[in-house]
Amino acid sequence: MAEKATAVQKAAASAPATTPVKVVEPETLFERINDLQESIARRAFELFQGRGALLGRDLEDWFRAETELLHPVHLKIAETDDSLTVRAEVPGFTAKELTIDVEPRRLTITGKHEAQEESKKGKTVYSERCAKEILRVVDLPAVVDATKVRATLKEGILNLEMPKAARPQSVRVEAKATS
Repeated sequence: MAEKATAVQKAAASAPATTPVKVVEPETLFERINDLQESIARRAFELFQGRGALLGRDLEDWFRAETELLHPVHLKIAETDDSLTVRAEVPGFTAKELTIDVEPRRLTITGKHEAQEESKKGKTVYSERCAKEILRVVDLPAVVDATKVRATLKEGILNLEMPKAARPQSVRVEAKATS
């Protein structure tokens, strides 16, 4: 186990500058999730209308809207005796576009990326706008110390080093008889 911890420390030492972990208040996270749900609902309704407003495929429209608006975040979680390491694939996102929320037993990664391209050739104007969002919430297999989490982002890979929280020490308590 010591070899694994040393390898993780070496990898962390050679990693680029640490990206600060942004703490998100639960109300703000709730608002972002609510906005995302509204965006999915609007897109699902557009799909519904595009098919001639025929009933019976509402769930199919909802899932298609989700896949268009949300992109999956693939994760790999590794555990050692004293820490958890999470490797998340977030291609195309910068550190400023990502929000990482770490609670003692939960990790939330959200991000929003918008790109705009415009070209003019003669009288023809071409303009395209693309937006993609990610949302991934994972229950962690151990309690972590959220105040000591380190995050790095390099070439579309987000690495999180999360030290486990210290285990509470047991204290022996003696009961005294009262009369």
